[in-house]
Amino acid sequence: MFEFEVPEVDYTQYSNRQLVAVPLVVLALSLAVIGGWWAVTGAPVDRGIDFTGGTELTVGTNATLTNEEIEATFDEPVLSVQGITTTSESTYENQYVVTFDNSANVSSVRSAAQSAAELTLLGSGTTSPLFGGQNQRLAVIGVGVAFVGMSLLAFAFFRTFIPSIAIVISAFSDIMIPLAIMNLLGIKLSLGIVAALLMLIGYSVDSDILLNNHVLRRSGGFYESTYRAMRTGVTMTLTSIAAMTVMAVAATIFGIGLMADIGLILVLGLTADLMNTYLLNVTLLRWYKYEGVNR
Repeated sequence: MFEFEVPEVDYTQYSNRQLVAVPLVVLALSLAVIGGWWAVTGAPVDRGIDFTGGTELTVGTNATLTNEEIEATFDEPVLSVQGITTTSESTYENQYVVTFDNSANVSSVRSAAQSAAELTLLGSGTTSPLFGGQNQRLAVIGVGVAFVGMSLLAFAFFRTFIPSIAIVISAFSDIMIPLAIMNLLGIKLSLGIVAALLMLIGYSVDSDILLNNHVLRRSGGFYESTYRAMRTGVTMTLTSIAAMTVMAVAATIFGIGLMADIGLILVLGLTADLMNTYLLNVTLLRWYKYEGVNR
């Protein structure tokens, strides 16, 4: 039977500067990518039609068509073509969601789909730029409220600056790293990904509070307490990463783009959380325990 054992890390071999170097460099690179993206495009990440407005058509066909052949059907520029899962009861063997930005003429793209020889228009939907702007404001407010609430909870729970700010910095980095990678991979921000970012805040606080609570409030030495927290925290996070990896792979195979993107963002964020919790947070706690409290 397979048994997973979290290895014990000998933190005494490394100085505080060595331990925080990697997470701080990764965070700095992520902020540079996001800042550069903002300067060039006017937004920290590319936004999907949930936030900018646009049109989606669902089309079906029994022919085998490439994405390029489907795009060639329309005179308006196509943002993306994504295959969706069909069942044995479906009328068409293949179904696709074709996405256009808010500059597309809705009547024109519907007419093109209806007149195409090998395509059948199954449905269409439009998000207005005004509604997309409202979604964007609500999403920013939601993430901001969640982050501020998490920060207040951390300060109320531990009532000391260094352990509390360590949780806030780790959660901030856990969000910035996936956002930067999204830009590099060309993944657009959607309402589903915003939900994934909110989940990351929860995962991050969970592992960081677990570590801080073991070190500051449980009996035992610093390294013993850290290892006890690691055994639980690393197991929890790796389990979540495995589950999200399976979800991302399965969604990719079945052509469910949104679920694949959510799974990928959670895998990236949880992996970043392992680094930030057990390098950055541990280092700040060690400095606080051995140097900070004596000042």
